[in-house]
Amino acid sequence: MMNIEEIRKEFPILEQKVNGKPLVYLDNGATAQKPSIVIHTIDQYYKEYNSNIHRGVHHLSQLATTQYEESRSTIQKFINAKYSHEVIFTTGTTGGINLVANSFGKQFLNRGDEVLISAMEHHSNIVPWQMICEEKGAVLKVIPINEKGELIYEEFLRLLSEKTRILAVAHISNTLGTINPVKKMIKEAHKAGAKVLIDAAQSVPHCQVDVQDLDCDFLVFSAHKMFGPTGVGILYGKEEMLNAMPPYQGGGDMIKEVTFEKTTYNSLPHKFEAGTPNIAGGIATAEAILFMNQVGFDFIECQEKELLEYATEQLLKIEGLRIIGTAENKASVISFLVDNTHPFDVGTLLDQMGVAVRTGHHCTQPLMDFYGIPGTIRASFAFYNTKEEVDVFIAALKKAVMMLS
Repeated sequence: MMNIEEIRKEFPILEQKVNGKPLVYLDNGATAQKPSIVIHTIDQYYKEYNSNIHRGVHHLSQLATTQYEESRSTIQKFINAKYSHEVIFTTGTTGGINLVANSFGKQFLNRGDEVLISAMEHHSNIVPWQMICEEKGAVLKVIPINEKGELIYEEFLRLLSEKTRILAVAHISNTLGTINPVKKMIKEAHKAGAKVLIDAAQSVPHCQVDVQDLDCDFLVFSAHKMFGPTGVGILYGKEEMLNAMPPYQGGGDMIKEVTFEKTTYNSLPHKFEAGTPNIAGGIATAEAILFMNQVGFDFIECQEKELLEYATEQLLKIEGLRIIGTAENKASVISFLVDNTHPFDVGTLLDQMGVAVRTGHHCTQPLMDFYGIPGTIRASFAFYNTKEEVDVFIAALKKAVMMLS
């Protein structure tokens, strides 16, 4: 088990200063920082065995292929998929959702069918479904939320019907931090005959996710939010679902045989992995997972729970501060507003004091419309953050508010 000092030493970027102040990085919901092992692995790939994968017989290609496929197996174990070929490398959570929306939609959506999402979804779990629904004549339905930022479960049950083909819902809201009861929802959706996609972009960095226990049909997440590289994502899909779906893109590696008259497609997982992937990134993703396992999810969950509770307590002492998203079951994300200050102005002043937060609508504009606000300030914590950093953040926030009042 690593302690917090040892953990922080593994993240070189945390040692720098911003505007003359020690960096306090509280934008982990957007992207998490990378430990040295991830950076080293990417560097090592390009220095020592850069080559394309799967089809080469030479030494470098064989080595790269072995490392890439070992990474797939590491990811399989991480999410407890039944088979490694149920793990599809994508460009990110957005890429995974678009793949499912297009491929599943092409095969299984017809006019009058329904797709069910929630009011707290990221744009990447709204727009692809809107596009395929428009193309196929299907209907997009939205599960409403209450003022606390929780799904209204009774409304979810009411909206489920024999017309529902797929439920696509976030495990954890990137804006509110709400942890949705996805296991219960999956069970109900399956009773109605619907398939389920879980957006786990915000959950895999913070808690252990078991796809067999959840029984989801699809699950998507991004490497960069779980301390890995950008440009890499994972789509998990049940074998029978992936086999039943047509390829999303055509090109190299996703084919068995090509003639000008007919093309036959490759088996899983390659059927959905056209072209040369982010090989270095795919290999480094496994290192990010191994690093999280080394830190331990008991430590991760305990540390982030303490940070969430402490930061919430300190923020609520600031006069005029309003937290957006007060669900009973919540992850380490706090979105808030202070009196009549604009989020952008507060974020700019915090940056001048070395504190990195996110401001804006966080790619959840319909959620902002629900609360009748233009955006929020969002502080999102990772296991390498500390209470001392929360204190710096709170002091800087008080100073920023005073300057703007």
